[in-house]
Amino acid sequence: MRRYDVIIPFVALIWAGSFIAVKIGVKELSPVQIAFLRFAVASPFMLIALLLKKKKVRMPLREFPALIVLALTGVTLLYLFQFTGIKYTTASSSAVLINTNVIFIAILSSLFLREKISLMKGGGIMLGFLGVALIMGGAPFQGISMKGNLMIILSAICWAVYSVVGKKLLEKYDALTITTYVFIIGTLMFIPFMKEGIPAGISLTGWAVILYLALLCSVFAYIAWYDALADAEASKVAIFLNLIPLFAMLLSHIILKEKMGMSLLAGAFLIITGIYLTQKG
Repeated sequence: MRRYDVIIPFVALIWAGSFIAVKIGVKELSPVQIAFLRFAVASPFMLIALLLKKKKVRMPLREFPALIVLALTGVTLLYLFQFTGIKYTTASSSAVLINTNVIFIAILSSLFLREKISLMKGGGIMLGFLGVALIMGGAPFQGISMKGNLMIILSAICWAVYSVVGKKLLEKYDALTITTYVFIIGTLMFIPFMKEGIPAGISLTGWAVILYLALLCSVFAYIAWYDALADAEASKVAIFLNLIPLFAMLLSHIILKEKMGMSLLAGAFLIITGIYLTQKG
């Protein structure tokens, strides 16, 4: 058994758990407070990991405009949209819809990187959007806010922009170096949105959510992900990400007692199938 066959499913489980953690956290803290604290805690640990791995730390000033775009789309706006979306919709719907980022990446790569869309990839994109339409259409009948689902879609688009813009930087610099800069800059860019400030007294549950998101979802999972990419082809590793919505749906049902209607299950099936075809195409 290859190392990433064990590590990446575990990473997928950790990332799936983030949707449940945020759903619990927004009962006490605002989405922006959770997002800011997550990356404020994670950034120093990422910097330590970067130094321990003896990667190149300095980046030229000419790269900072691109890094600011990456920080906005990969941290600040991404998690403002995502955590706000999770507040207003279910954790299971969020986990399914966020994975449409693969479909948006394929579309943006075709438009801006001149990557061809094969027949299989095109079919996958169409299936994915059909799945989104099913989930969005079924939301009102389950008492789920359309606003929350739209926020998650915006979050997925942010990640797609981050992935496409970051592709050229990854050709020149180490992924851990770029991610560390993005985490630090993205954390600072949360400050204008922090109108409520940081609460004086955060409960043990609140801190558990923040530490889970910061140390497991951000530091451990990102480093494990890049280590796995060093050992295997990106397409073989990325396929495991399809486990995230499945794990999240299971965890949300067990922990949050969320009910899964037919529109969500059918939409999830179409989106996951569409993602698989898009990755293989």
